[in-house]
Amino acid sequence: MRVFSGARPTGRQHLGNYVGAIQNYVKLQREHECIYCIVDIHALTSLEGAEEVSHLKGNIREMLLDWLAAGLDPEKSILFVQSHVPEVMQLHTMLSMVTPLSWLLRVPTFKEKVHSQKENVNYGLVGYPILMTADIILYKGEIVPVGEDQLPHLELAREIVRRFNHLYGYTFPEPQAKLTTVPLIRGLDGTQKMSKSYNNQVDLASSPEETVERIMSAFTDPSRKYRRDPGHPELCNIYSLHQFFTAGRVAEVALECRSAGIGCVDCKKLLAKGINTNLEPFRERRRELESRPDYIEEVLQEGACRARAIAEVTLSEAKMRMGLT
Repeated sequence: MRVFSGARPTGRQHLGNYVGAIQNYVKLQREHECIYCIVDIHALTSLEGAEEVSHLKGNIREMLLDWLAAGLDPEKSILFVQSHVPEVMQLHTMLSMVTPLSWLLRVPTFKEKVHSQKENVNYGLVGYPILMTADIILYKGEIVPVGEDQLPHLELAREIVRRFNHLYGYTFPEPQAKLTTVPLIRGLDGTQKMSKSYNNQVDLASSPEETVERIMSAFTDPSRKYRRDPGHPELCNIYSLHQFFTAGRVAEVALECRSAGIGCVDCKKLLAKGINTNLEPFRERRRELESRPDYIEEVLQEGACRARAIAEVTLSEAKMRMGLT
């Protein structure tokens, strides 16, 4: 079965991206035919002006470097940039002709975006789910790995597919969600999800020293005010990261925290050491890839060629169904 997933080019990836998505991408490519897309057109819905979009190319490169260093293999998966396959824009326009406006206005994330970027409520925000649907079904994606927060978008994609198939005849499979088993990764502030927009992240490509500095600045259990106070690991974002980077000592950390046998400073030092140990091979591969800029370009060009070969066939079929050929 074919897997499709897309990610906005936000630049260097952080621990939340790694644990929540990238590791899952790597696992899926061992079991399925996978297509992973860097969705630069989607990014334009929240970028405005020449200065902001000038960072897109660099962000794409940084994201691809992290994907490759983490284990995504261009021999097994198709890795490409959304705008390098222009057929997606044609399919997006065609799907917009069969999607009721009321469906788009009810999407929760659209309402959130209207609130967060009041001065830039563009059509792209409204039509975001249609473009997302085009991304998936242009390659006849059958499995879409998502977190629970993306389920409303995927369900809308399924509705659009059903409507198209009903009006014009069966053309696209309904994409199925594959929920990630990883819970939301909280950032260093302990309240929001880990994200660059909140500046509460630890980048995968950070140096060991930068990683230690970032982790030591993190908030921990808000109810623990003194070293002698017993802690509550279930409330601590540092403890949640221990489960991924010091797995062999999670039970020990929880016990020591609850009995005040370990303080927050030592707990954070232990986590920083675990992160650096885990990411050492990743960082070594990334440095090697950075020295090969031509290879990075080759991966994107080859990925776009392979993706476009699929896209051209699908678009031709959809045009025929709609009487456009």
